[in-house]
Order: sequence, then C-alpha cells, then structure tokens
Amino acid sequence: MSLREKVNSTLEKAKSCIFGQDDLLDSIIAALVCEGHLLIEGMPGLGKTMSVSTISKLCDLNFKRIQFTPDLLPSDLIGTMMYSQKTESFSTKFGPIFTQLLLADEINRSPAKVQAALLEAMAEKQVTIGENTHKLSSPFVVLATQNPIEQEGTYPLPEAQLDRFMMKVNVDYPSLDAEINILNLKTNFLEKLEAVLSTDDLIEIKEEVEKVYVDDKLKRLIVELVHSTRPSSDNFNQKFKDVIVAGASPRACQWLYKIGRFKAWLEGAEFVTPAHILKIAPSVLGHRLIVSYEASLEGMNGEKIAREIAENTF
Repeated sequence: MSLREKVNSTLEKAKSCIFGQDDLLDSIIAALVCEGHLLIEGMPGLGKTMSVSTISKLCDLNFKRIQFTPDLLPSDLIGTMMYSQKTESFSTKFGPIFTQLLLADEINRSPAKVQAALLEAMAEKQVTIGENTHKLSSPFVVLATQNPIEQEGTYPLPEAQLDRFMMKVNVDYPSLDAEINILNLKTNFLEKLEAVLSTDDLIEIKEEVEKVYVDDKLKRLIVELVHSTRPSSDNFNQKFKDVIVAGASPRACQWLYKIGRFKAWLEGAEFVTPAHILKIAPSVLGHRLIVSYEASLEGMNGEKIAREIAENTF
C-alpha cells in the first residue's frame, strides 16, 4: 500500500472500533504527522482514552497515560534522581513522559509546577532531571483531556500552555446509531488490532506533506486571518472590538499552514485550498482567543468567533 492508503486504512480500522468520534481520530493522526499536541475537551465516557489507545496500536507507538491529580508532583511525570547506597551514586529514574504518545488525562487538575514541567516537554521536546537534559523520542505528542463542566479542584491552563496545543477538539456525544454499535463492540477488540503504520512511515509522510504546494496568496490569507483576531492589528475585525481581549499568536499561522498541507495530502490534492483552511480554523484558533467576560456570558466562545472571522476572511 502507498503511504496515503496506509493512513486511510488506519483511520478506517480506528473508526470501525471507535464510533461517533471521527473528528477526534482524524485530529490524532494529523497531530502525529505534524508533531503537534492536542487538547481534547469532552464529558467522561466518550471514548477519548480508547481513541488514543486504538491509534497508538495501529501506528505501533509507545503509549502511556497519566491521571493528573492535585497531589501530582513534577517527579511523578518526568522522573527523578535516585540515590543507591550500594553503589554510593545517583541514577536517573525516567518518568512516564518518556514515550511517543502521552495521554494527560484531566490536565487541568494538576498544579502549576506539574504544568510547567509538561510545558518544557511540549515546547522543547526535552526534559531536565537534576542537572541533565534528556531528549524525548520522535514523534512525541501530548493528548490532553479536560472536563468542560466540572471545575471544582481544577487549575485553568495558562495562555502560554494553551498556545502550545496545535488544536482543541471538542468531543460530543455519539449519535443514536453510533451508540448502538458501541453495544455490539467486543471488549477485547484492542488485542486483535494489528499495526498498519510505523514510526518510519510517519516520518516519510511528514516529508511528503512538506512537498504539498501552498500559493503565496493563500499564505497571505492565512496570516491575514490570524491578524484579524488581534485587537492591535490593522486587519482586526471591528465587529469583535469588545469581544476579543487578545488574539492568536504566530503559532496559529504555522499550524494552519501545516495542518492545511496534511489535509490536502490526505485527499490526494497537489495544493492547499481555502476550503482546507476554513475547515480547521475554528479548532486551531478557538482556544487561542481570549474572550471578554461579558461576551462569554452571552454564550460566545473562541471557536464560534474564529469560524465567523475565517468565513469573512475567505
């Protein structure tokens, strides 16, 4: 099979096991190819962990899950230095962050120190333990979940960390037919899954995606779209003067560009179109926009605003 056929086969197999979460599965594959991190928001029991486990099995990747709690320490995440009385020396005990696919379950339940330790790994693809810095494996992708309803005992993610996430995916309840299919699903289906993609395949796919053509006019439109979210920019959409407090950073431009190329490649297109950018704009921009308190009370959120700005730009 060609690499594109392998990716489509991986998604087909995943969607035959995980029902009603097609957008989440597509986003996880995009994150692996583009080496970006995903923020997944949804109620418990919607298959977030199962989706990640399924993709990790189909892509033959190392996968670890960490349940974030208020008493979690940075050493529980990244590891620590252990002293041996027998050898009278220190040795490094590596934490669960040393993997390829990391599921940070309920990330907003961890205190600032833990989030800071995770931020270094997400930003620099490295971890500092004691005086030594250790590189993380490639690909290294963090898939973080959070509950949109329960806020007791949580620590809101700082803007710097939110900006490190490539996309934010909102996971909703499955449809009636999808939920009937869930009832018919065998409990041991994960054991029967065989890998379709490998780490080498993901590297090759990344190289192919980088060859997808993006016209200079579309590049300018991408940048204009991001500028339209910034109150200080000349391109700012004045309709949202009292709605947006702070806009998206240049990272938003980079991710719109990278994910747009991947979407085009997956469809077999030779170039990126405005339709590719429009489709991903709400997920890439939404969590990067800081909305005023008054606007949030009126039910406005970053994703809705980003969608409207994108439609006006294109």
